[in-house]
Amino acid sequence: MDQIPYNCISVIQISKILTSSGCKVFAETLLGSDAEKKYDDDIDGGLTVFCPDDDSFKNFLLNVDPAGGGGRDENHTQLSTSKRQKKNSTSAVAWEAGKPLVIEEVEVAPPQAMEVRVKILFTSLCHTDVYFWEAKGQTPLFPRIFGHEAGGIVESVGEGVTDLRPGDHVLPVFTGECKECRHCKSEESNMCDLLRINTDRGVMLNDGKSRFSIKGQPIYHFVGTSTFSEYTVTHVGSLAKINPAAPLDKVCILSCGISTGLGATLNVAKPKKGSTVAVFGLGAVGLAAAEGARIAGASRIIGVDLISKRFEEAKKFGVTEFVNPKEHEKPVQEVIAEMTDGGVDRSVECTGSINAMVSAFECVHDGWGVAVLVGVPNKDDAFKTHPMNLLNERTLKGTFFGNYKPRSDLPSVVEKYMNKELEPEKFITHEVPFAEINKAFEYMLKGEGLRCIIRMDA
Repeated sequence: MDQIPYNCISVIQISKILTSSGCKVFAETLLGSDAEKKYDDDIDGGLTVFCPDDDSFKNFLLNVDPAGGGGRDENHTQLSTSKRQKKNSTSAVAWEAGKPLVIEEVEVAPPQAMEVRVKILFTSLCHTDVYFWEAKGQTPLFPRIFGHEAGGIVESVGEGVTDLRPGDHVLPVFTGECKECRHCKSEESNMCDLLRINTDRGVMLNDGKSRFSIKGQPIYHFVGTSTFSEYTVTHVGSLAKINPAAPLDKVCILSCGISTGLGATLNVAKPKKGSTVAVFGLGAVGLAAAEGARIAGASRIIGVDLISKRFEEAKKFGVTEFVNPKEHEKPVQEVIAEMTDGGVDRSVECTGSINAMVSAFECVHDGWGVAVLVGVPNKDDAFKTHPMNLLNERTLKGTFFGNYKPRSDLPSVVEKYMNKELEPEKFITHEVPFAEINKAFEYMLKGEGLRCIIRMDA
């Protein structure tokens, strides 16, 4: 008998035909069998099929698309991976705004066209999750599965997915890159027309339905990722394929806040070596912006925050000086201008406070200063500054996800970690098992720590 190693997902689709034809298939289904254990333990290796010495069987197997598009049977009928069964998943469901998440068994439907089902191994809590979970000033949408900073492994793919296959290591991202729209084809933008963040949408683009349910009741998605779940389904454009050697419990936090702050500095502000940089807000995103300034070779990095005790921690990320606006009678932009002989070369605002945004812009030097806004303001806020601040050749910019294109650029951010240019470990201050996910919310609500890693298998 010949031994034919093949992709597990494709074999599942043809197992019935092979079995009925006399082949012995090791694992006919991934659901609740030893096959699941084998697949999880050796997801990169697929499985081995033993079949008779019959060229028709071999040719049949060779016609199966290992990228997940299915295969063709002896009648050349297309077999689609999207026809796989639902998968039971342990998930943290938010049933009501501001109420503790509840660990539930959720049915996760198979991926449809251009979708991918991912097994999440590590996830993290971001302030955006808390913001929409509290639903203060936002359109409430419940029940919902939150989460968008994570790392996982592709479990199965739907029709049309060609650049991902089961076993690939991926980072889900709250925005996406379809690679077809004008924004994706532009070198200057990462704001995909198809997959741009939409916090109000709780369903998949393909058919307007959720892939999550409990006893038939739909559970809504969150920003296309919903990573507080053992299994999730995302659009292929919202997954960045990364180096499988990168530890997912470290690099998972690169899929949102850290890359946002880092990219705001390196990709948008672009400070030159020896320049001065002010960072407003020393939370995780602001510290990532400071880290970017350090990597760029800034000579002075001035941290601005209303909490003075944050300065000590900020030193680890390159911050050299600290200003608390509450400790000064004059506006903080004037304080910084006095400290830097007219203003800093670059500033990055990471708070969402409209006052901080104005200060960040007005504290940069005339003639060449550049201010970058990262924080998201309240919907009714309005930015107000005198036009002369612009006419005097100060530049104001905004950024979204640090101007990184998720699929094209995020893998290179992970490589910065692999090359020891970036240290995401500095941002990880807590770790909890998935069953205790509500502790992560408690830490963030109390302002304790930066990032809490949630281990799905613990």
